Amino acid sequence: MDKPIEHYWHRRLADVKKALEANNFEVFLAENAAEAHKIVLDEIFPRLAAKSIAWGGSQTFGATGLYEVLKNNADLEVIDTYDRTIPPEEMLERRRKALLVDLFITGTNAVTEAGELVNLDMIGNRAGAIVFGPRTVIVLIGRNKIVADLDEAIFRVKNYAAPVNAMRLDKKTPCVETAYCEDCKSPDRICNAWSIVEKSFPKGRIKVVLINESLGF
Repeated sequence: MDKPIEHYWHRRLADVKKALEANNFEVFLAENAAEAHKIVLDEIFPRLAAKSIAWGGSQTFGATGLYEVLKNNADLEVIDTYDRTIPPEEMLERRRKALLVDLFITGTNAVTEAGELVNLDMIGNRAGAIVFGPRTVIVLIGRNKIVADLDEAIFRVKNYAAPVNAMRLDKKTPCVETAYCEDCKSPDRICNAWSIVEKSFPKGRIKVVLINESLGF
């Protein structure tokens, strides 16, 4: 067989797509971040008639270049939670308002082969928005987020995604030193609110773009 690695990932992504669709998610496949960018802007966004938009913390979202395009869209009310020039109190208010937008875009910490989205947040704004609030949610997922089941998802989040994010954010937590979750009581702890989304309700409210690249943490 020529290109076995490509065949492997196409098969794996197709299987996850099928599982997600069985759970009432609307699913798109993209070969790379650039194609994911195009799918969101050309296929998904025009159907939504969205008037307001916000996003959750996501390195994958950043990699697609969508942030730069959407934050400057004059036809949208943009609640920008990536603007680091504003004080913490205003940022918290923006995150609260972001729960009521027409369109929320984010990533996920893990997606299982059974088609479940698994996330762990510091304050819960991202996990909360996926579960309820925004009319439509787009979740961008790199192939590296695929795991076998919930046990593997939880292990991945606690012992990879969370420590790497704590390192990225310069948090003072034990996992920054050990690279593993120590179930700490640090004031800087970023692991506070879990969400496991087994099905999209209503059907199609959550739209998933599976990307055939390793993206994000």
